[in-house]
Amino acid sequence: MGKKGMLLVGHGSKLPYNKELIETTAGIIAGKTDEYVIKPGFMSLNTPTVEEQLEAFRKEDIDMLVVVPLFLARGVHINQDIPEILGLPEGTRKGTFRLNGKTVPLVYASPIGSDPLLAELMLKNASDAIAELNS
Repeated sequence: MGKKGMLLVGHGSKLPYNKELIETTAGIIAGKTDEYVIKPGFMSLNTPTVEEQLEAFRKEDIDMLVVVPLFLARGVHINQDIPEILGLPEGTRKGTFRLNGKTVPLVYASPIGSDPLLAELMLKNASDAIAELNS
C-alpha cells in the first residue's frame, strides 16, 4: 500500500503563533513517520485553506486521505463546517476523495477530546510553570 495523505486542520487566527503551531505540528508528525504526506490547512484567517490543501492533495500519489482536526473539542467547525467542505453527510466520518482520475477512501478523525495524553501534557505544563517560578 502506498502513502496516506494527512490534512491537519487548524482553526486559523490573526495571531501568527496559531499558524506556526499547526505548521510546526505537521512538521513534527512528518519527522516521526514516512507513512503520510502531511499538509496543514486552516478554516479561517490563514492560508493555505482546507479547500486549497484538498486541491493540492489531488496531485499527490496517495491511497487514502485522513483529515485530522487539531481542535480540542467539538463545535461548529468540527460538526458542520469541515464535514461540509469534505462533502460528508452530517454525522458521517467516512467518504471518498477523487484524485488523479481515481477515487480513494477519505476518513475524518475526531478532535483531541479528553485524551489521557492531554492530561499528561497539562501535568507537564504545570510542572514547567512551577520550575520557572522556582528558578
